[in-house]
Amino acid sequence: MPEMRFVIAWPDGREETCYSPSLVIREFFEEGQTYPIRDFLDRSRKALTIASDRVEAKYGYPCSLARGQLARIEEGGSLFLADVDARVRCESFIL
Repeated sequence: MPEMRFVIAWPDGREETCYSPSLVIREFFEEGQTYPIRDFLDRSRKALTIASDRVEAKYGYPCSLARGQLARIEEGGSLFLADVDARVRCESFIL
């Protein structure tokens, strides 16, 4: 199963490299695009859940790395939920 990383920029400009055990991230995000914080969190939940489910289908157990990444994204995103203008940018994909 091909894994990948994707680089995001939080609304405060801080960049973070995130992990996915599947290329499904490319179906939810586009390089150079920005997403409102709530939309970004929703897309991340969907994409990383699908990625973890694909691991489970293949190996018999969910991907703890995908679940951990989602937890970090949700924690980081929670800092910006009060700002209705907060946007997250998908900087790049790393295969």
